[in-house]
Amino acid sequence: QVQLVESGGGLVQAGGSLRLSCAASGRTFSTYPMGWFRQAPGKEREFVAALSRSGAITYYADSVKGRFTISRDNSKNTVYLQMNSLKPEDTAVYYCAARQFTLSSGNYYVRSYDYDYWGQGTQVTVSS
Repeated sequence: QVQLVESGGGLVQAGGSLRLSCAASGRTFSTYPMGWFRQAPGKEREFVAALSRSGAITYYADSVKGRFTISRDNSKNTVYLQMNSLKPEDTAVYYCAARQFTLSSGNYYVRSYDYDYWGQGTQVTVSS
């Protein structure tokens, strides 16, 4: 079983930055493709960013491309989401997710049902 714990959310003004962290339990973190999703009030959960288990391949939703960066530090069992130039429409609860198995180190996943483990979420609020 893998446990994921997000942190780093908060209240920020538009144009500001935040860095979210997701700490994972277990010794096999480096084998997991990881992802970030978000859910705004009254809306469905949506994909934000994905990272291959190698860390070499990343993929972003169009809405965050060029502003957000996903990365991982396998020595710390942690994945990050650096969020710059934040907009009020980025306001949401942000979740990290881990997929337990993948055939290729370069695979990444953008659908929520591709992931096996989820964190509890961290609130990000961007004021205008």
